[in-house]
Amino acid sequence: MKAFTTGPFTGKHFAAIIVTFFAVVVSVNVYMARAASSTFGGVVVENSYVASQNFNTWLAEAEKEKALGWTATVTRLGDNRLAVALGGAPAEGVELVVTARHPLGRAPDRELRFARQADGSFVSDKPLDAGRWRLRFDARAGEQRWRQEQDIR
Repeated sequence: MKAFTTGPFTGKHFAAIIVTFFAVVVSVNVYMARAASSTFGGVVVENSYVASQNFNTWLAEAEKEKALGWTATVTRLGDNRLAVALGGAPAEGVELVVTARHPLGRAPDRELRFARQADGSFVSDKPLDAGRWRLRFDARAGEQRWRQEQDIR
């Protein structure tokens, strides 16, 4: 059978095919490993054993926070500062801190402090760069504490 060659199929042809195949496989694996390690830092919790010991406590705290019924609505202002309306929260004595995290870890975390406005909303003390961010809310009013995560673009 000489459909694609001008001579017989030899061991050199077979060796070239095998070497090319494995070169492609190794190249793709190296590329995928580099892409995976450059986009994810690899640390979810510092110590998984300690985290497992605290898991039930964290679930109980989350249930208390959910029972408060607070909600957050976030909008960007023209100067890239954030405005947050906390629904269900007390009218007085609420302190709000937000940590903005880039989902892929390409930008450092940013902590935003908020000041209450006359209309009851909160406005951040500094702007947040454009793009996709994951916001971690931490609101406190006396002994009550409410935490939530929300994405913003």
